[in-house]
Amino acid sequence: MTISSGGVPSPKYQRLAADLRRRIGEGEWRDGSALPVETELEQQYGVARNTVRLAVDVLVNEGRLVRLQGKGTFLREHPVLDHRAFGPLLPSQRGDGLAAPSAVYLAEADQAGRRLTAEFEMLIVRARVDVAERLGMRPGEAVVVRRQLRLLDREPYSIEESHYRAGVAAGTALMEPDPVPGGDEAVLAELGRVEVGAVDLLVARMPGPEEAQWFQGGPGVPLLVQTRVTYDLRGPVRVIETRYSADRCRLVYGLGELDGRDP
Repeated sequence: MTISSGGVPSPKYQRLAADLRRRIGEGEWRDGSALPVETELEQQYGVARNTVRLAVDVLVNEGRLVRLQGKGTFLREHPVLDHRAFGPLLPSQRGDGLAAPSAVYLAEADQAGRRLTAEFEMLIVRARVDVAERLGMRPGEAVVVRRQLRLLDREPYSIEESHYRAGVAAGTALMEPDPVPGGDEAVLAELGRVEVGAVDLLVARMPGPEEAQWFQGGPGVPLLVQTRVTYDLRGPVRVIETRYSADRCRLVYGLGELDGRDP
């Protein structure tokens, strides 16, 4: 087996890493299975052992592989869970991602045969510049942040933070450090702030030190950051920022008339 140089010359170890990445993507090895030992890869590709080690290092840094002392190199087991950011949750259900998002996550995990748990926090902080702009506030004004730290089969899955104007949350259950029965949406409905639409902004970035410590991902695994600004007929209601480890979540969007089809 040889490794193509392609149109632009690149170091041999990077080309080897690209071919290993391709073979992983094509399902030649499954989650948790062992990669061939270094001597076997040397023979397959006709390269030096150091080239093999450097190529494997690239995939370890990407979070695709993990080295276990004395056992070998294995595909990292991170089953990806689909999260339907918009559109019907399941073909048999109605509604969309604006309705009871916590219930959406629970149903998706249940469908996949996995266990979702969450730790809940409430904080009062000064609004970041981007959050303030999206809520029509001045930077530094107080916002109420309701945070959920979600775990999937005890593995960190996502950090969700809902930002509310202090004036909206004041005197309501949104100020309590606990989940609200029926979700935050129930409180908003009582206030006459029924969300009718939303805009999502999606970016990928590397985690900061605290995020990396919590997610426990590989050194090269980015975060998917979904920022959702919801609106009612009067204007913006809240900013929901959700961060996912990119190797554990796939965001699914459905567009148009799907007639119950699963995107």
